[in-house]
Amino acid sequence: MFAIVRTGGKQYRVSAGDKIAVEKLAGNAGDTIQLGDVLVAGDGGELKDVAKVTVAAEIIAQAKSEKVTVFKKRRRHNYRRKAGHRQQMTLLRIVQVGDSKAEKAAAPKQEAAPKQEAAPKAEAPAKVAKTEAVKDEPAKGVDTKKETKAQKATPVKDAAPAAKADDKPAAKKPAAKKPAAKKPAADK
Repeated sequence: MFAIVRTGGKQYRVSAGDKIAVEKLAGNAGDTIQLGDVLVAGDGGELKDVAKVTVAAEIIAQAKSEKVTVFKKRRRHNYRRKAGHRQQMTLLRIVQVGDSKAEKAAAPKQEAAPKQEAAPKAEAPAKVAKTEAVKDEPAKGVDTKKETKAQKATPVKDAAPAAKADDKPAAKKPAAKKPAAKKPAADK
C-alpha cells in the first residue's frame, strides 16, 4: 500500500519500509510520529478512502542536508558576499501505511517477538538496535561524512611501505644558480 503525504510544504510518495528526508520535525531519534496530512492513498491500482488512512513513521535521526553556497555580486561596484547554509532535516523510516484497524492488529504481533528475544538478553539490545538503524542506507541527499570518518579510523594493514620510505635519506636540492655578471660591451 502507498500514500502521498504532505509535510514541510512538500509531498512524498511513501510505502511501508521507505526512508525519506523531510523538513525538520519535532522529536528525537527513535520516536514514532503520525504524518497526518494524507492526500492520496492506494493499493495497486485502487484508491482508498483518505480519511481512514494513517501513516506512521519512526524518526531515524535529526541531521543537516548538504551545504548550499549563497553568492551575491554586483558588477562594477566591488560588492561580493559569500555565505553557506545547511538546512535542518529529519530522517524518517515509514513504519506503517494503512487504516488504524490494520495498525492495531499488526502491533501485538510485533510486540510479542521482541519480548521473547529481550528475556535472554540484558539492556544491550536497545543500544544495538540504534546502531543498526544508523548502519542502514541513508535517504537521498543525506550527508554521510560521519560514517566515512568512522570507516577511515580503522587501522591500515599495509604499514610496511611507510617504514621503507623512512629509511631513505631525503633528496638534496641543487644549489641555486647565481646570475652571471654582465661583461662590458666592447667598443667598436
